[in-house]
Order: sequence, then structure tokens, then C-alpha cells
Amino acid sequence: MRIVRFLHEGITAYGCVEGDMVYQLAGEVFDHPRRGEAVASLSAVRLLAPCQPSKVIAVGLNYRSHAQEMGHALPPEPILFMKPPSSVIGPLADVIYPAMSKRVDYEAELAVVIGQRARMLTQAQVPFCILGYTCGNDVTARDLQSKDGQWTRGKAFDTFCPLGPWIVTDLAHPDNVSVSCRVNGVIRQQGSTNDLLFDIPTLVSFISQIMTLEPGDVIMTGTPSGISPVQRGDSMEIEVEGIGILLNPVA
Repeated sequence: MRIVRFLHEGITAYGCVEGDMVYQLAGEVFDHPRRGEAVASLSAVRLLAPCQPSKVIAVGLNYRSHAQEMGHALPPEPILFMKPPSSVIGPLADVIYPAMSKRVDYEAELAVVIGQRARMLTQAQVPFCILGYTCGNDVTARDLQSKDGQWTRGKAFDTFCPLGPWIVTDLAHPDNVSVSCRVNGVIRQQGSTNDLLFDIPTLVSFISQIMTLEPGDVIMTGTPSGISPVQRGDSMEIEVEGIGILLNPVA
């Protein structure tokens, strides 16, 4: 199932996409959702961020290639930081280039969406707590990240966490899918989750030992090598194999 949040005729709702049609969800999105009645064609609705997380937990230096690119040793355990809910936007929404930054980068990522309240998970329990997967862009003010010596300001601006276009509930092999970014149609990043230092069961279990995960929370799993800046007026396309394309302009 491809789960979406959408706006249609002034009403925001969860639905699912089959072909070019959007359908209502029968039942709760986090409790055995099923396809309901047809709403409209996909082109007739506005897609929003596919979930409303209470928190976004992101993982730094989780691709071997990216750690090497940044000149860092491989971390012995996951490096975590957080992005606020106010940073979350959906497909086609503008990423706003902040006036206080001189360098803003894209970071293409596979994002995990939590499906039920979870704490102290074993790695074996993790698959049962995942609703699905979506595309994410960990937009970063790189100069401020370097200046501050920690990552909160550089990662937390409003609009700095595009998600979408939908949540895929049955991604077959999340441990081996391609993750890429195009800027103005030109490939800038190309990697695969088989290069992850810490895989998804390890990440989700580790994070759940620290904080309770709520339905709709998002875990950003890291970015491959190939980061570089964007400019106002650019268009960023994040593509994850088996999910789709998340497009956002820089304004």
C-alpha cells in the first residue's frame, strides 16, 4: 500500500494511491488500514507530508562512503540528532534558504515511519513496529553546522525536512535499495542502503532504548556520499528505489 496525506476540496485526510487514483482509508492509518472509496485522481489532490511525526530522529555518518567523504572515522555506534516537526514539509513545497546561511546542502535518505508506540525493542521486534518507508531530504545549512560544532541549528530550520511522496508499506528489501539525488535534473548523489554502517533493525532498536517511539515518528537513516550545495531557484529530486520521487524547489 502507498499511504498518503492529501488536501482535497479544503479537507485534509489520509488515503492510499493505486494507479492514478487516491482512495480514502478505511480504518486507522496506524491500525490495519484498508482501501476505502475513491476520492479523486492523483493530479486533483495536493500531496502533503505523508505523516505528522512528533519527532524526526536522524543518523549522522551512517554510510561508509559519506563518512569517508567527510573525513571522519567510522563511528562505533549510531550518531543521533533530531529535526523538529516544524521542519517537515511535503512534496513540491518550497525549501526556504535561510538568510543566515551561505551554504545549504541536500541529503538524500531512506526514511522509516514508525507504526506503533515502541520502547526497548529488540532487533527482531523492529519489523513489527514499522508502518513503512518514504523518501527524505535532510536539508542542512552546512556552514552553520561546521561553525556551531553541533548540528541543531544547521539541521532544524523550518522546511529542512521534506518527506514523501507517500509511505510504502511493503518495501521488499530496505537493506538494498538505491538512494539518489538530482539537482535540476543532474545526478549529484547515487548510493545504496547496502552501504549502511548500521542497518534499520539496529538503528530502530538502538533509538528505542533511548526514547519512546510514537506512531508517525520518522527515522532518517543517513545519506550516501555526494553532498554539495544548492542555490535559490534549484530543484531537488530525491529518489529511493521502490518508493518514488520527492521533488522540492529551493526558494
